[in-house]
Amino acid sequence: MTALKNEAFFDRLPDEVEIKNAEQLRTLVTAQMNADGSTTLSLALEDGKTQTATLMPALVASLLEVLRLVSSGRGFRMIPVGSKLTTQQAADLLNVSRPYLVKLLENDEMPFTKTGRHRRVKAEDLFAYKKKRDARRSEALDTLARTDAEAGLI
Repeated sequence: MTALKNEAFFDRLPDEVEIKNAEQLRTLVTAQMNADGSTTLSLALEDGKTQTATLMPALVASLLEVLRLVSSGRGFRMIPVGSKLTTQQAADLLNVSRPYLVKLLENDEMPFTKTGRHRRVKAEDLFAYKKKRDARRSEALDTLARTDAEAGLI
């Protein structure tokens, strides 16, 4: 039998038992979802009593996203919006090299602060940049697809 793990999933992948457990919990939470997106759960306590908890829609969506990642066998890292990231952490999240990220910062593509000689990027600024970058990429792909369709290539 596998020993119980208590390490977070940011530096490892879930094992088979954790994947099945996450899928089971995801199914239970989804089955109890109300029309407004909230979920009401009844939890059995050790003394035999039950306690009801209602999870608001934003919390349900976040929980289901975490459970979806674990049940698909993927790890994840939670980053609070207000946190400051190193250039390596920011580069990893954008899936670019650290030198490329530094060029973005130096070209004022994204705000940053300096702590001594080290640059720090606010997570919210990184997410805003990523959203804008992804929108530009999507728009460019739409334009390419439209051009190909007009040319009869697809």
